[in-house]
Amino acid sequence: MATYSELKAQLAELESRAAAIRQQEYDAVLTDIRAKVDEFGYTERDIFGSRRGRSRLSHAVSPAKYRDPATGATWSGRGRAPNWIRDAKNRDRFLIRE
Repeated sequence: MATYSELKAQLAELESRAAAIRQQEYDAVLTDIRAKVDEFGYTERDIFGSRRGRSRLSHAVSPAKYRDPATGATWSGRGRAPNWIRDAKNRDRFLIRE
């Protein structure tokens, strides 16, 4: 039966070998990717898409539908109603007419 010290030494050896093999594979994959990028002319945008503004695309802003005459605050009619319109029985008086 192996002792704790022997198992710990084996574990350290395996971790070292795994790290070395991972680095070799990492280098090979990176070299292959760089070659394909050069060969086909890929850009960062082709590979990763547009990173800037991604959250704005998924959350489109709705135009304001209601306006508080006292403060000028607006609400699109979506989501939780703000306090200034929540208790109103008739919301038509807050409608923005353009």
